[in-house]
Amino acid sequence: MKPRITLASTLLADGSPLELQEHDSRRYLLVEGQQICGPSTRASEEELAKLAAAPFRPARQPRVWMIGLGLGHMLKAIMQELPQKRAVYTIAENRGELIDWNRKFFPDTPLDDPRVVIENDPGANALNKQSGCLHAILIHLDSAPLAGKQRFFVNDKRWIAATYEALQPGGLLAIASTRPVANLTRNLERDGYEVVEHFVPSSPMAKKPRFLPIWLARKSRGVA
Repeated sequence: MKPRITLASTLLADGSPLELQEHDSRRYLLVEGQQICGPSTRASEEELAKLAAAPFRPARQPRVWMIGLGLGHMLKAIMQELPQKRAVYTIAENRGELIDWNRKFFPDTPLDDPRVVIENDPGANALNKQSGCLHAILIHLDSAPLAGKQRFFVNDKRWIAATYEALQPGGLLAIASTRPVANLTRNLERDGYEVVEHFVPSSPMAKKPRFLPIWLARKSRGVA
C-alpha cells in the first residue's frame, strides 16, 4: 500500500491545519483531515470553467475573477477556455501558503503568466473596486476561502451584492460545490440574478458517479 505523504502544512487563521498531501501520484488539500481540493473537486472545477467561459469566447479582453486558488485546476481550465492574449485572470486568495505551494510543488503552474493577477482579498471590498468590469466570477465552495464566522461567501449578502455590481451586464457568477446549498438559487434570484442550475459527474471515468451542482447566475443585460 502506497503511503500518504504530507508535502506541506500550515495553520489557518482559526487554528485549523491545512495540509498538502500526496498519495499514489495524486495530490490533495485537506483541512482537519477533510479533503477540500483534489480528485473530488477537479472535474467540477474544470466543468465550472467551461460553462462560465462559453459566452465570452469572442471577447477580446475577458476579465475573470476566481475566489480561491486551490491546486490550480480552475485557473488552468479557464486559461485554456479563454486563451486571449489580453485576458486578465485574477486569483483572490488570502491563504498565501497556497500560492507558495503551487509554485513549489506544481512546476506547470501558470501563476507567473503575466495575465494572472494575485489579489489577497477574496471579499466584497476588492470586488467593489471592479464596478462593472468583470465578465465572470468563479468560486468552488469547497476549496475557496471562507467569509467571516466560517461562512461560505455565497451566504454573505454583502459579498453577493458586490459580485453583482462588479460584473458587466450579461456577466456570470459561476458557483460549484460537492453538495447542495440550501436556498442558494432563491437568494441569488432575490439579488437580481437569473439562475440556471446544472449537475455534472464527480468523475468522467466513474461507472456510477455522484452528480455535483453548478449554479450559473447571470446579471441582466438590461442593467446599466
